[in-house]
Amino acid sequence: MQNWTFKTTDGIALHVREIGAGRPLILLHGYFSEADTNWIKYGHAAVLAEAGFRVIMPDLRAHGLSDKPHDPIHYPKDILANDQFALIDHLGLGDFDLGGYSLGGRTVARMLAKGCTPRRVVISGMGLEGLSDTGKRAGHFRHVLENLGKHERGSPAFMAEAFLKTTGGDPVALLRILDTFVDTPEDVLRSFDFPIGVICGDADSDNGSAAALAELVPRGQLITVPGNHMSAVIKAELGLAIRDFLLEEGI
Repeated sequence: MQNWTFKTTDGIALHVREIGAGRPLILLHGYFSEADTNWIKYGHAAVLAEAGFRVIMPDLRAHGLSDKPHDPIHYPKDILANDQFALIDHLGLGDFDLGGYSLGGRTVARMLAKGCTPRRVVISGMGLEGLSDTGKRAGHFRHVLENLGKHERGSPAFMAEAFLKTTGGDPVALLRILDTFVDTPEDVLRSFDFPIGVICGDADSDNGSAAALAELVPRGQLITVPGNHMSAVIKAELGLAIRDFLLEEGI
């Protein structure tokens, strides 16, 4: 496992983990999470590296070991997508695959909307509403972060706060991330002419309907794995589904 950092366009340092050699695959983690928890801890990165991928896993701005500035100037609209364009430029990548989970999947969609041209795409832990109407999910997390320590035990907000504690997230920086969200309208999603694996837990509707998203994008393929939005990440089937989709012939 290699660990390195680079500075993106506004001087923010992003931490990157990398494993494997072969075809480049950029994987983006979810909100409150980081590369280690989303991709490494439960074996997904290792499975993909063994399948012949060079797995490149940045910690998104305000997450993990990347910088977590508090100044709003560092959180313009679409900055997460722009950070990944800077990463691609830094590495000199021309032919690569691209995937993300939850917030990572939303960031992938924004990259496609802004002209990114990967070979194949994985959008996981994400449904249509989570891309076309980001305000609902942003509102949920704003409520979580602005009321820490006050959530009813067992509620979705309580569980989100518990996860935040396990990853050591910075609440101020994470609130700023919500201000960067941009909706991706359905007509833009229909223009995504790439093989897109929409991979989602069979009990996950946190970001709307994955089936509706897979049906909307021209070359979408719905792939379900066991679990809900949180538990699907810890199951081996997620990494295996990503691997199998990226290696599938004839799509």
